[in-house]
Amino acid sequence: MKDVINLQIWQMASAYVFIVVLLIFVRIRGISREKEILISALRMTLQLILVGYILVYLFENINPLYTILVIIIMEIFAIYNIFKRTKTKLSKPLKKIIAISMLLGTLSSILYFLFIVVNISPWYDPRYFIPISGMIIGNSMTGISLGVTRLVDGMHTQKHLVESALMLGATPRMAAKKIVNNAFDSAILPTINSMVGMGIVFLPGMMTGQILSGISPITAIEYQIAIMLGILGSVSLTVILFINLGYKTFFNGKSQLVIGD
Repeated sequence: MKDVINLQIWQMASAYVFIVVLLIFVRIRGISREKEILISALRMTLQLILVGYILVYLFENINPLYTILVIIIMEIFAIYNIFKRTKTKLSKPLKKIIAISMLLGTLSSILYFLFIVVNISPWYDPRYFIPISGMIIGNSMTGISLGVTRLVDGMHTQKHLVESALMLGATPRMAAKKIVNNAFDSAILPTINSMVGMGIVFLPGMMTGQILSGISPITAIEYQIAIMLGILGSVSLTVILFINLGYKTFFNGKSQLVIGD
């Protein structure tokens, strides 16, 4: 097994040439994105450096309380980002459903994956628990964000169709079926598409990182297959919980649509 190549400061700095090239291009084209590009690059750098030092501390001081605290923080930020990404104002009941769906969907998937699939010991080992949880929570956050957007937009733009169906005797479930199905499809499609191109079109970050660290490509592939299936399961479960509970918040006890124009 070859030694891992540690990047020097000047090598890290040289990678930022891609940012410079992008800035030059957008300036020439007159695209007003310089500020966003610089801020995103700066935030990415600072956040990853901070996370790196935190992970070093956690790996050297293994404690179940630290691991649980990190997962709680990740869940809170994920739920907050879902609220923030949705441009349409969300009702309190819908926000509650989003939070419940994220917590139940991701935590159950994480625990199943770590206890059954990987079978780590101790169960709170941050070297496995935190990276795997991050991938599962992050992808579930993206999936449910898409589902929320499509469901909310669909209920507003197709309000007249839903009301017509209700007047003809349809139940809320039947009236919102098409919107709910579209929301689910939009939510899981990115994960499915990434699985289609994986291995041939691109090598996933987790697998690439393991190979660069000296792990056998076969072992890296085994982990990547397992984690992708775990991500798909978590995204699916999270979105299923959300859409089956979320659409009900648009109706009252008399099966009437309660959203405004």
